[in-house]
Amino acid sequence: MTERPSYILFITDQQRADSLGCTGHPTVRTPNIDTIAQRGVTFERFYVASPVCMPNRASLMTCRMPTSHGVRSLGIPLATDHVTFVEVMAAAGYDTALIGKSHLQNVTQFPTQFERKTHREGFVAPPPELADAIRSDLDAPHYQYEQRRYWMQENPSVPSPFYGFDHYDSVLRHGTNTGGHYEEWLKQVAPEVLALRGRDTQLDHDYIVPQAVRTRVPEEYYSTTYIANQACAWLEERKDSDKPFFLMVSFPDPHHPFNPPGKYWDMYRPEDMEIPRAYTDPSWNPPDYVLQAESERAADPTLGQMAGYSLAVTAREAQEARALTCGMITMVDDAIGRVQQAANTTETGAEAVQIFTSDHGDHLGDHRLLFKGTEQYDTITRVPFIWADPKGAQNQRSAELAQTLDIGTTIMEHARLEAPDGMQGERLSVAGGSGREAAFIQYETQRPQHAFGKDPRAHTIVHDRWRLTLYRGKAQNELFDLRDDPDEMVNLWDDAGHRDVRAALVERLAELEIEVIDSVPFPTAEA
Repeated sequence: MTERPSYILFITDQQRADSLGCTGHPTVRTPNIDTIAQRGVTFERFYVASPVCMPNRASLMTCRMPTSHGVRSLGIPLATDHVTFVEVMAAAGYDTALIGKSHLQNVTQFPTQFERKTHREGFVAPPPELADAIRSDLDAPHYQYEQRRYWMQENPSVPSPFYGFDHYDSVLRHGTNTGGHYEEWLKQVAPEVLALRGRDTQLDHDYIVPQAVRTRVPEEYYSTTYIANQACAWLEERKDSDKPFFLMVSFPDPHHPFNPPGKYWDMYRPEDMEIPRAYTDPSWNPPDYVLQAESERAADPTLGQMAGYSLAVTAREAQEARALTCGMITMVDDAIGRVQQAANTTETGAEAVQIFTSDHGDHLGDHRLLFKGTEQYDTITRVPFIWADPKGAQNQRSAELAQTLDIGTTIMEHARLEAPDGMQGERLSVAGGSGREAAFIQYETQRPQHAFGKDPRAHTIVHDRWRLTLYRGKAQNELFDLRDDPDEMVNLWDDAGHRDVRAALVERLAELEIEVIDSVPFPTAEA
């Protein structure tokens, strides 16, 4: 067998750190993911680079921060001139495959919500090709592979390699509105299911939480099952190969809409879900952005039926969202179990390093909010990360700080592959490193959020016991003591007793901003 290990990276969408049995959830059943934890190391302080899909997935692939790889927010495709760690693995002889969600490119054709500046009267506006300070071709055809219109053409296909993946089997978007190769498969094997996917055709239910959809799509035709089928088939096809591989199995769930199919819908009861402290603690002083969200929801009770940003919810709605999320998580866990069984039938697969993570979290009612937004609570910035090496430590927990951009760096180090110059990920202890002294999180959005001002941005540092966030706009900056106040209920930013802590963290955040300024491309001459 090859000397280089193989890797299976399981990644979910919008799953917070405490949503697994092995990370302390009191109700959800995740025996297969728990097995990964039993066989490896669970990182308890693992943070995203950005708490939203596209920027953080680009950071996963490039081992770089959003301001370096350019995917600062949703709506900006990852330019192909950025090297991915998967390309490095492929160049070293690895078979590479991505099955499921990519979201490195735009998945909708909705017009941008970003407002360009207004040109002044009497001034000559630059022509379109000079309108931006950086030239780009991000609207070119090779950045359209994840949009619905691309898959409406006859016999659509995605040229390989796709960001380093020689095999790409796509599942685009979320819920039952998923497209790509998955939808093409449905057209062939069960075209009658296509008519069952809309929320207008859903089964009756009494849930009131926004985006609860009791789909008629059978479990065997749901995207989670499809991803497991394709991953198992890919492993089966290469069972006689002794080449090492990197397989990324990427599930669109448990991202909203909340639509676990079949038995997973009523597998968990809302009444059994914990009511978040924000609904029961009368001493909590909600920040302005929570009050704004509650005011907007009161003015429009239907708000949130299509939204993907932070939404104010009642305690009951929070419990319902949690119950349905648990159903989707358990379905993902069952799918992971099938992939694990398929891997065990091959020599390289049985010895593969198994990794589990997610791209960001969900408030799920904490601070009376649902989904995610500019706010930077642990519920959306901290995610699961589990590393299981058959030749490494077993059933251990690590308190070292780590982030999404460290995953590829750690895999390359573990595989004894040199990382390209300019990658910013750190090596974790499972590959001989020591993690990070501080986590640095960047967020930007083009979606208007009134409580945060126009074009919100937030930069966060997590250091030792503290979380500090600076907001661009009108939202109050934040300082939380994660040790004594793990629920992040008391903002210490204006507290006189914490001025020294605040000053030290702001200084360290400035240093981190300097550290991630690009070091590539290198100079081509001395001067």
